[in-house]
Amino acid sequence: MLGQLVLALLARVLATALRRSALMLAAVVCLGGRPVCGDAQTLAASGAPAVVGAGTTTSQSYLIYIRPTQETEFSNYFFDAFGPYPVAVAAVTAGIDQMDNSPPEWNGGLKGYGKRIGSDFGIEAVSTTARYALSEALRQDPLYYRCDCRGMFPRLGHAVVSAFTARRGEDGHRVFSVPALVGPYAGSATAIFAWYPDRYGAKDALRIGNYSLLEYVGGNIALEFLNVSPRSWLSRMHLSSRHGAPDPGSSQ
Repeated sequence: MLGQLVLALLARVLATALRRSALMLAAVVCLGGRPVCGDAQTLAASGAPAVVGAGTTTSQSYLIYIRPTQETEFSNYFFDAFGPYPVAVAAVTAGIDQMDNSPPEWNGGLKGYGKRIGSDFGIEAVSTTARYALSEALRQDPLYYRCDCRGMFPRLGHAVVSAFTARRGEDGHRVFSVPALVGPYAGSATAIFAWYPDRYGAKDALRIGNYSLLEYVGGNIALEFLNVSPRSWLSRMHLSSRHGAPDPGSSQ
C-alpha cells in the first residue's frame, strides 16, 4: 500500500514537471524559435550564422573553444535573469500554479496571478544569479554550447548532460557543474523562506527546485534543437547565437 502511494506521488510530480517543461518550451518557441535542420546549407539559407557553438560549425571539422569575455558573460546573465525569456517562463509557470491554486493562500483572480508571476520571476532571477555567481567563483563557463554531433539522440543527450556540466579553462574541457545543480534550489529555497506562506518548508523548496532543474533541462533542449532568427529575442541568449559568438577566423 505504501509503495503504491509513493509511486502515485512520483507519477504526479513527474507529470507536473513534464507539463511545466512542455509549456516552457512552447514559450521559447513563441520567442522566435525555428526547428534546426542538420546541414549547413539550410542554416545559411535561413540567414542564421554558420557558428553553432563557440568556434564550431556544421560544415568544418575544427573545434575551437574561445572563452567568453566578462562583458559577454554579464550580458548573457542579465538577459537570462531579467530578459523576456524568464518573464515568459514565469508567466507560463504562474498560469500553471493558478490552475492548481498553488499556494491556495494567494487565491485566484488577477491579484493571485500577480503574486504567482512575481514569485516565479523571483525564483528565476535568484536561480540564475546563483548559477552565474558560483560559476564566476569557480571559474566555470555557464553558457550553453550546441553539440557538434549529429542525430537526435546524441544531441538530446548533450542537452541533458549540459544541464549538469560546464566548460572550464582555456581549452573549455567539461567538468561537473555545482553551480548548475545548486542554482535551481537556491531560487526555490529563497522563495520558500522569504515570501511563501509559513506552512511551506524544506520539502517544498526541494520539490520546486526539482521543477526548476527540469525546466532548465528543457531550456537546453530548446537551445539545441531550435534555430532562431538573429533579430529574435531568443537569439540574444547564449554564445551559440550571433550574440557574442566570435568567429575563429576573426580578430576578436
